[in-house]
Amino acid sequence: MAGNISESLKGKKRARESDAEPETADIDHILSLEENLTFSDTLVALRIMREQFPQIDKPIQPFILRSQLYSSVEDRTQVDRDLETLRREKVLRIFKLNSGQDDHAIMFLDDYLCQVDRVVKRLEGEKGSDVLEVFNWFRSHVIDFKLEPSIEHQELCTLLSLGGKVKDEHISLLMNSGLLTRQLIDPNIYWFAIPNIGSVLKGLSQGRKEVLSLLNRRRYKEMMLAPLEKKRLRFSSLDMRFHLRDLIGSGHLKTVQIPTGIVVRVSKD
Repeated sequence: MAGNISESLKGKKRARESDAEPETADIDHILSLEENLTFSDTLVALRIMREQFPQIDKPIQPFILRSQLYSSVEDRTQVDRDLETLRREKVLRIFKLNSGQDDHAIMFLDDYLCQVDRVVKRLEGEKGSDVLEVFNWFRSHVIDFKLEPSIEHQELCTLLSLGGKVKDEHISLLMNSGLLTRQLIDPNIYWFAIPNIGSVLKGLSQGRKEVLSLLNRRRYKEMMLAPLEKKRLRFSSLDMRFHLRDLIGSGHLKTVQIPTGIVVRVSKD
């Protein structure tokens, strides 16, 4: 499988570079969750979920949760293998989210680089070019070399120094811009992070609670997927489809196929 993915990546990467839009027009409306709950291929699942990422009023590129992949591809071990292959091939990056849960976000590398560019553009009027040059070093020497979700302080400084003389203010700027966060257990290690994701994480947590509360209030703690997917959430900018994939993959919800469709049910403790 890993070999097949590797062979197909060149075509996939060219497709992303030449046309960021989905191949099928208005894919978000054509494919309901009930019609595409599961996939046989990890990369196909990632690409479709990227296109279905909710339209939110936040300056953030689409990302997919690992739990969403687990709900969409039957073989979780294969998902992990595929993610590792795609990470090594520099197709995507994986981020540990500061959500209080064991959450990991997956973002295509092209999208992540766009996110970095947005940070630089926002800071151009506030910082001098001699300080902003650290972002070029970060892109060229850190992102391209360090593919893991975290990096040790000394290694970070060593890689950045390939671009120029590293100062404390450079590290502070990368942290303040949201590209790095310190690990709580070991402050000498940084997590790579997605800028501007803070308010989205708050919505993720609130949305999870809202969906579970909605189902727990029902007599049998279940609901047909088709009408459930259409419900709007009050406390999350992420849509119902996003949350259902997440909660199914994390095991909080389960699905049952019946003659009239798919039932979504709260999992028993």
